Parts: sequence; C-alpha cells; structure tokens
Amino acid sequence: QVQLVESGGGLVQAGGSLRLSCAASGRTFSNYPMGWFRQAPGKEREFAVAISRSGGRTYYADSVTGRFTISRDNAKNTVYLQMNSLKPEDTAVYFCAGGKNPIVAPATNQDVASWGQGTQVTVSS
Repeated sequence: QVQLVESGGGLVQAGGSLRLSCAASGRTFSNYPMGWFRQAPGKEREFAVAISRSGGRTYYADSVTGRFTISRDNAKNTVYLQMNSLKPEDTAVYFCAGGKNPIVAPATNQDVASWGQGTQVTVSS
C-alpha cells in the first residue's frame, strides 16, 4: 500500500513563500511520476504541478507557472513544492499525488494511484 505524507503547510502573508514536502513509501518511488493538486473551499480539486520519474520534466498549471517549482529527491523518496509570490487565491488544501502510470504525469484524477492526506495552505491578504 502506497503511503504519501505531506508536510509544510501553514499560514503566510501574500507575497510570501512556503515549501511543501511529500514523503512516499510502499512502492519504488523513482518508478513513478508525482504531482500536487489543490482544492480551494467550495471548489473541485485541481491540478497544480507534476514531475516525471527522473525529475527531468515538469508540468505546471497556468495559474502557478513562474511562481511554483516542483522537484524530487529519489534517494529520499520525497517530492517538494516550492511556492513563491503566494496569492490569497492560492489558499487551498494541497494534496500530494502518486502517478498511476510510469510514463504519464498525473494531471487528472484518473492519472493518480494514491493521494496524501492533504496539507492546508492559507495566504492572507
């Protein structure tokens, strides 16, 4: 059973930064792409970022491009999300997502094999 455990959420002022981490266990981490989704209050969960198995390719939603950076450390079985220039509209629960297919980065719910429990990010204006 794959387990994903997020950490690093919290409260930050607009313009600030946060770094989320997701520690994975239960399968060979480096064999699968990873991603982050987010769900704002009253809205559906949406794709934010994703990264390939090796980390050589990254994918970003338009709303976070240029501000967020995803990375991974396969030796530590961990994926990171660096969030800069945060805006109040970034307020959401952020979910780590493990890809279902080794060559398909998780960009939709159907691409995801496992979810973390979520971590709250709140950006105040």
